[in-house]
Amino acid sequence: MSPLSRPSRLRRLGLCVATGTLAALTAAAPAAMAADPQPVGQRAEAAAPDPTSDELSASALQREHEARQKEAREEAQKQGQAKPQAPKRTYKGRVIAKPYLLLRDKPTRSSRVVGSVEYGEVVNIFCKTEGDNVDNNNRWYLLTDGTWAWGSARYIENIGAAPKWC
Repeated sequence: MSPLSRPSRLRRLGLCVATGTLAALTAAAPAAMAADPQPVGQRAEAAAPDPTSDELSASALQREHEARQKEAREEAQKQGQAKPQAPKRTYKGRVIAKPYLLLRDKPTRSSRVVGSVEYGEVVNIFCKTEGDNVDNNNRWYLLTDGTWAWGSARYIENIGAAPKWC
């Protein structure tokens, strides 16, 4: 073997140190990523709360609706009216799921079940939105019967006009 092809002891030592450093950084990377997965430039954005995270929650839509009703009542009192004008339209539907339809707190199949509605029962629908697919139907209705909850539109037959979008 020629002297040029044989690595010197110093070169071998440097190669070992570099390999060890690379191994240590590779082992430490998952822990560093778990502690702060965002790149440095995006940390300020990540600290701000996501405004859309709760937008389809039935309880959030209920709070928004009740706040609007309260404002309408207060406005009516200021103007001297007996009571505010009624909402423009109510929507109805009939449950066609046998034996019952599960109601959920968000328009997803994996969200928490908050109740059920029996087959054939007529329900009041507040609005519709897109959510998880149920038998190739991604529409969900927000029902206002007692508790505000989401039901898959696949199992609710409209009576009259289709509901407005949320």
